[in-house]
This record gives sequence, structure tokens and C-alpha cells, in this order.
Amino acid sequence: MTIRFTVAAVVGGGEDRDATEAISRRVGRGPAVIKLGGEVVQGPHMAIIAVDIREMHAAGTPVVIVHGGGPQATDLQKRLGQTPNIVGGRRVTDEATLEIMKMTVAGKVNVDLCAALVKAGNSPVGLHGASACVLHATKQPPQIVASAGPIDFGFVGDVAGINAELISLLVGAGYVPVLACLGADERGNLFNINADAVANQVAIRLDARALVLVTDVPGILRDIEDPRSRIERMTVAEGKRAINEGIVTKGMIPKLEESFAAIAQGVVAVHIIGRLGRGDLARAVDEPGSIGTVLVA
Repeated sequence: MTIRFTVAAVVGGGEDRDATEAISRRVGRGPAVIKLGGEVVQGPHMAIIAVDIREMHAAGTPVVIVHGGGPQATDLQKRLGQTPNIVGGRRVTDEATLEIMKMTVAGKVNVDLCAALVKAGNSPVGLHGASACVLHATKQPPQIVASAGPIDFGFVGDVAGINAELISLLVGAGYVPVLACLGADERGNLFNINADAVANQVAIRLDARALVLVTDVPGILRDIEDPRSRIERMTVAEGKRAINEGIVTKGMIPKLEESFAAIAQGVVAVHIIGRLGRGDLARAVDEPGSIGTVLVA
């Protein structure tokens, strides 16, 4: 069997300072890519999100879902006597940790998410990197981490391509692809990949009409303890400054960094949202900044 991978990033996007104008001037032709964190899948808003996805699909917006599973992986590691090693918001993945990721991310989390989608009337298809290499990965080189210098994160990968043919086949037949954030290479080696990075690369390669990162916080906050401090719109330059000034910390740092890379490669805007009510998912896309935070160039 020959598997085709997409390798070219889309180009485009404008330099408009108004996020709504920029997005309306260039809307991708592909599906909406929605990334769900593991905390969202097991959280109280999952049922609402599942219904919103069904309604978006019924309204003519196909959806591709990418999910993580960090909280579930950490919980299982601790139950098995392992100590999670998180550096700069990223998980160091040795052989034992990779086994945990297979059991949780590609196992329990993927199944639970698909079940929630089915309950809401969707037709999900659970996938991972070894599913016809839908996520083609290569080992990530050592990364420079400010607090610790160059770090080899082990069995951690970068997205080298996607099996767009398979995803398009499923979307065209009315299914919702649900991608776990594990990649594989042509030799069958598996890699843990940051779910935000997967979502960003899938959005780039599918020319997504929207990229939405759903978290357990209502967007980027000036004060993590005050939901009213939500930042409606943030440019890449403002995001980098927020990281340097310590306004953005922990797991939000790699989320922003991956989003910056996606915008640099042609994604017009990235929506970071959370704690959703009915209809908020579609509203975030249709009215940038009304829900959560919209990141733009």
C-alpha cells in the first residue's frame, strides 16, 4: 500500500490588525480543526462541545478533532509508581512513558472522546499515528529550554506529514476524524507529540477554515486567578512579550509557541477558548475574540 503525505504548508494570511477582517479575507477551504486537551475530554463541558460539533457539521462545517491526554497520562504514571518528567511544559518521554501514552492517549482518551461524540449524534472515527500513518512523524532533535538548556525529550516527535487522503476520505463520507497525538514513521516507530503541535500542523496541511484550541481556561488571562482578565485579541509580538514578562506560564507557553509557528506558516488566526456554553464553539470562529482569545500575526 502506498501512503501519500502532504508536506507543503499553505501560504497566505494578511497583516491586518483587525482580526475579524483578516479572517474574513482569507478563509481556508478545509475543515475546522479543533484540538481538545485531555482535561477537556474528561471535564464537564465535553457534552456541550460534542453537541456543538454535531451542529457545526450539520451546518456544513466539517470538523477534524485532535486531542491530547496529559492529565490522564500523568495520573496513570503516578498510579504505576512513575514520576512524570515535565520540562518547559513538555513531557520527557522514555520507553516506559511512551507505553503510558499508548494506553491513555491512543486508548482510554480516544475511546472516551469518540463515545461522547457518538452520544451527541456524531460519527467519529478514532485514529492515531500508526493508523495508515495518518500522522507521519520524525524524532524531535534536542530542544533549547531556557530553564535547563538543551533537552533530549526522548520518544518525542515532530509532524513530518499527514495522510490527507485518509482524512479527506473520512470527512467526505460524513465522519469526524479523531486524531490522538501519537505519530509514527514508516518503520513503525512511535512518537509522543504535543497535541497543539499536531493540531497546528494538521490545520496548515488541510488549509483549515479555522483552528480552535479548547482548554480548561476561558482564554489567555492577564491574571490566572481572574477570568474577567481575559485578553480578547493578541498578536504574536504581544504573546512573546507576555511569555517573557511571566504573564503566560506553564503549559500555556508551548501552546502559544506552537500557535506562533502555525501563524507564521499561513494560519490566519488561532482561537484559544475554554469553559464553553452551547453555541460558543461556532461563535468563537464566526466572531473572533468574542469567546476566549484569538491569536493573529
